[in-house]
Amino acid sequence: MSTFSGLTTAYSGLAAARAGLDVTGQNIANATTQGYTRQRLETASAAPARPSLFTTGIRPGEGVLTTGIARLGDAHLEARVRITAGAAGYTAVRAQAFATLEDGLREPGAHGVSASLQDFWAGWQEVSNAPEKGAPASTLLAAAGQLTSRIAAGYREVETQWATSRSSATSLATEVNDAAALVADLNRQIRSAVNAGTSANELMDRRTTLTATLAGLTGATVRDNADGTTDVLVAGNPLVSGTTALTLQVTGPAGLGGAGTVQVEWSHRPGTPAGVESGELAATLSLLAPAGDGGPLAQAAAGYNAFATTLADQVNTLHSDAGKGPFFAYQPDRAAASLDVLPTRREDLAAGAPGAGGLDGSVADSISALGTGSGSPDAAWSAFVVDLGAVARTERQAYSLAEVSATSALQQQLSATSVSMDEEQVNLLQYQHAYQGAARVMTAVDEMLDVLINRMGIVGR
Repeated sequence: MSTFSGLTTAYSGLAAARAGLDVTGQNIANATTQGYTRQRLETASAAPARPSLFTTGIRPGEGVLTTGIARLGDAHLEARVRITAGAAGYTAVRAQAFATLEDGLREPGAHGVSASLQDFWAGWQEVSNAPEKGAPASTLLAAAGQLTSRIAAGYREVETQWATSRSSATSLATEVNDAAALVADLNRQIRSAVNAGTSANELMDRRTTLTATLAGLTGATVRDNADGTTDVLVAGNPLVSGTTALTLQVTGPAGLGGAGTVQVEWSHRPGTPAGVESGELAATLSLLAPAGDGGPLAQAAAGYNAFATTLADQVNTLHSDAGKGPFFAYQPDRAAASLDVLPTRREDLAAGAPGAGGLDGSVADSISALGTGSGSPDAAWSAFVVDLGAVARTERQAYSLAEVSATSALQQQLSATSVSMDEEQVNLLQYQHAYQGAARVMTAVDEMLDVLINRMGIVGR
């Protein structure tokens, strides 16, 4: 056995300790980096060389080998983060949309439609009490104008929200396409690194973050390949396959009430739905669906139109029968947005029955009573508000549950993969002492060799 082998063994210890210090330093430097997964140096003892004619006796090993740098990720926890991210993204978008719809109602409050209805019926009651005077008529016409304005404003807010959601769908599809392209490029880099035998841990961290983003947007799932690449699947179809990324596009009407349905399609196969089932993009598509398919924005717009039609038709029936023509005018396909008050002065109002005299206010009294009863406009509006509030509450509860699950999954992943400063400090001391120990071994071997080479055979000279 060569005495010089001791130097080789000690040097391998120095190299391993230095590599361990480098890995520990990398972990400490990225302790607060989002998406970073802690790493660990992997080592193995070197087997002793085969005996030869020139070696005798039992031989120790040849030191330590650095076999790699492990990324301490957990595939199961990462998959759970992706699944819960998709559900949280879906419920978050819908909960926010219903919250916006509720805010647009402004109920209960002085600026809601309910308050305007009360002023409107009270105005008719004042006219019935003094049909010959101009002040009650002016008050009624002002209340009617305020009522139609608030109904139209609420409807237009729904239209604006629909248009915003439509724009958001296109933006989300673009975000998906960009993330998918980055994943494909990272797959290429990781595969090259694996083939070259170098570490690809940081690249894998970036890819994991991107796949979690894709899951939050589309509910995508991930499939790992033997060559280090990852496939990203949307509804079972590959969005990313190895180093190739496909793209999505949003098609359909550009405005509320347009023909057709807004959907996400594969760019290379126009007309074929991508089948996005979860995530923010799926939630946005559900908001943009037609009323018949459960689209909440289209249903809200239909609710405004139905209420406006009910109000106008009931008032117009009594007002027209009195010989003054309709009180409200509207377009059947956009009743809420087009609702308008036709009378402009006291003489245009049908306060009393024809031929009953200028002091008769029976018609105005009958119109003022329209606000009561199960089929009244007030009851229709109240049912619309209550139904929307109930659905909004359900959506908020669903989001709260999904958010708890997503937070729990993320915390479990972080507890298993994030950097512990206490642990890294211990590792730092451990590798530091290992480095010092290996250096002491080298010093001892060097002194032995110095005695052997330079001092043997000189005794007595």
